Amino acid sequence: MTPVETNPGIVFQAKRKVVFRDDPMPAAAAGEVVIRTRVTMISTGTELTILEVKEFAEDSSWARYGKFPFSPGYNNIGIVVEAGSPSDEPWVGKRVATYCPHRLYVTAKVEDLRPVPDGLDDEEAVFFTFAEITMQGTRRGWLHWGDVAVVYGAGLIGQMTARFVLFAGARFVFVVDVSDFRLSLLPRDHRLVIVNSTAKDLKALVAERTAGRMADVVYETTGNSQLIPQEFGALRVEGRMVLVSSPGGSTVFDFQELCGTNSYTIIGAHNRSHTPVSTWENPWTQKHDSEFFFELEMNGDIDVRPLITHRVPYAQAIEMYDMLMTDRTKAAGVLLDWR
Repeated sequence: MTPVETNPGIVFQAKRKVVFRDDPMPAAAAGEVVIRTRVTMISTGTELTILEVKEFAEDSSWARYGKFPFSPGYNNIGIVVEAGSPSDEPWVGKRVATYCPHRLYVTAKVEDLRPVPDGLDDEEAVFFTFAEITMQGTRRGWLHWGDVAVVYGAGLIGQMTARFVLFAGARFVFVVDVSDFRLSLLPRDHRLVIVNSTAKDLKALVAERTAGRMADVVYETTGNSQLIPQEFGALRVEGRMVLVSSPGGSTVFDFQELCGTNSYTIIGAHNRSHTPVSTWENPWTQKHDSEFFFELEMNGDIDVRPLITHRVPYAQAIEMYDMLMTDRTKAAGVLLDWR
């Protein structure tokens, strides 16, 4: 490993307080490797929810996860520089994707490494976590070829959900947001219907395009707990509502009106719902989804490059978080360069 004096990383010290902290250089234990980070991506949803301490209950999963001081980040592309076991030495020099935080040198278990194929740019590979989340969400919605889908939200999760739902064979995909900028980042496809909900009536538009049959599945990606009840409006009887986002607060929900009367199916699709072990019945682990995502990128089937809105040296991370806390309406893929 190249000797360095410091190992800088980003830490949320308290509410709305971001600092750099120099930690000791890590050492790899048996079954682990040390990685020199190249690129990380800020999650403008999860990270900002924790940094701004949204109104979540003390006993909620959010409160248990986001305790200060908090080391943010889970989209990391880097090079393995050290192995803790002789049997893992072949990993040294390889480029890998991991859920490691925003830090120059990090450690990861060998079993968690996702090899990044040669020829795929760091800035494309770093979207792998969002790909895992949205590929699983697409499948959890039991999407069938020819189904009509609605995606609420055109942030990163919504952008990638729309792309995968199209790729999976949806007849129409309606993407709903209030930001023309976010909607402008969507690919141009005749099957994709862009809806600014401040200007268009989604329910009427879906009814018109489907001859009154309405949508088969709705994907919630906004994370806005108060918006969820109205998102059932475009669903057909016995339609599916898929929660791909992680709302940071409670929702007032009338189960009779919003579930029972029309026999809706409500499906949780958190990333943890991936099968931990590949089986013949369900081979789609998180790592398998990343492998598939890298293949789709290499083949040109999925293009995430238009989603990169910001790229800055990691030393400017504090300024970037300040910008995001002030106004994130023009932000999607926010990359930190550690090279």
